[in-house]
Amino acid sequence: MNDQHDHGALGDAEYAEFMELAAEEGFDIEDVEGAIGEAAAGPLPVLAVVGRPNVGKSTLVNRIIGRREAVVEDKPGVTRDRVSYDAEWAGRRFKVMDTGGWEQDVLGIDASVAAQAEYAIETADAVVFVVDAKVGATDTDEAVVKLLRKAGKPVVLCANKVDGQSGEADATALWSLGLGMPHPVSSLHGRGTGDMLDAVLEALPEAPPQTFGSAAPGGPRRIALIGRPNVGKSSLLNKVAKEDRVVVNEMAGTTRDPVDELIVLGGITWKFVDTAGIRKKVHLQQGADYYASLRTAAAVEKAEVAVILIDTTENISVQDQRIITMAVEAGRAIVIAYNKWDELDEERRYYLEREIETEMQQVSWAPRVNVSALTGRHMDKLVPAIETALEGWETRVPTGRLNAFLGEIVAAHPHPVRGGKQPRILFGTQAGTKPPRFVLFASGFLEHGYRRFIERRLREEFGFEGTPIHLSVRVREKRGFNKSKSNKQ
Repeated sequence: MNDQHDHGALGDAEYAEFMELAAEEGFDIEDVEGAIGEAAAGPLPVLAVVGRPNVGKSTLVNRIIGRREAVVEDKPGVTRDRVSYDAEWAGRRFKVMDTGGWEQDVLGIDASVAAQAEYAIETADAVVFVVDAKVGATDTDEAVVKLLRKAGKPVVLCANKVDGQSGEADATALWSLGLGMPHPVSSLHGRGTGDMLDAVLEALPEAPPQTFGSAAPGGPRRIALIGRPNVGKSSLLNKVAKEDRVVVNEMAGTTRDPVDELIVLGGITWKFVDTAGIRKKVHLQQGADYYASLRTAAAVEKAEVAVILIDTTENISVQDQRIITMAVEAGRAIVIAYNKWDELDEERRYYLEREIETEMQQVSWAPRVNVSALTGRHMDKLVPAIETALEGWETRVPTGRLNAFLGEIVAAHPHPVRGGKQPRILFGTQAGTKPPRFVLFASGFLEHGYRRFIERRLREEFGFEGTPIHLSVRVREKRGFNKSKSNKQ
């Protein structure tokens, strides 16, 4: 057996048996090994793109991800919901965190840049620091360099806006920042981005160790309390912290210090990753939502469980949905906490239940608690819900048991016939946990409706409460089929 491939969650004997089965069914062994390795890889390494305003960060992010998804506008203060994107270069996948969304606030430009850089650097495995080569290094750039030195993360220096030979000298001048070789790039035209990305791949770890931020494995489990502004995150954290009177690790007073709090709940110490957002000192209009998104993304990356707070006195909003999607896409265990429950009258409660049925369908598998951050009502229900979600997140089904289950499903509920053909799931395996990741091998393309049905049945059979499930499908290639075509679904 080739030792270079990751067996994922499969033991040696299970893996050998599985590969034999794959060979019998006519699958390409390398493809099967690759599929298992990919599904077992777990969280992707995170690359943060930082720099002061108008140096071309969002344009560079668009260039890296290969599509115009990050909003690019000339005026500072453009807000956006998404702050991280999946990217691939030279066959390696990673996440890109863009901090270009909000440029200026009443604190002054330096504080704003520093705050964004801090969130992103804290989360990242490596950093691309973007400097405008035409302007040269400014005081703000020097301030970001200090932050980068302090963080000790690998840094790739991008000298942007180098459109031709004449700009090369400007780029060379940036050696003075002391961050090593400046990579001359034009993110607008794509010049030099390939070489820069090669350097990024060298700086990024193959796959980040699953410590979810800086905490050591085996330490307190990490909980992110997330939700839109004013939903009661701070109140909930304060209520929990005060009742248990555990020392809170307050970091000194600026608006941008994220505070992680060790809190004893139900006799267990948990680390709550603070996402309470910006203190109310300054009137932040345009940037506040973007700032909250960046902070939420950073907290979710560091956490194992996302407790999503919903304000029950208001309708479930698009913003609530986006926050849920962010946590699901990040593959975290999830608990939904409906806050301000004690303020509801019968009529609102009736309509809220209808809303939950329709708007919260995508996370109907998540444990639900109805709480009041103000009065402390049902706080005792929070710990069992978190533990349930973690258990689902870490559950693994042995391959033999999974295949017996898949066999029963295929026999009882075959895939609909399409175009005269009836694709079948031949066999599968669970290649990873945190969250559970399955690879199914099939004789043809499986429709999304059928995949949703499989996921629903997996949950009914094996639990998986409180966790997203990732299903990837590989289709058997026909003999003599052109191998250059992708057979991933």
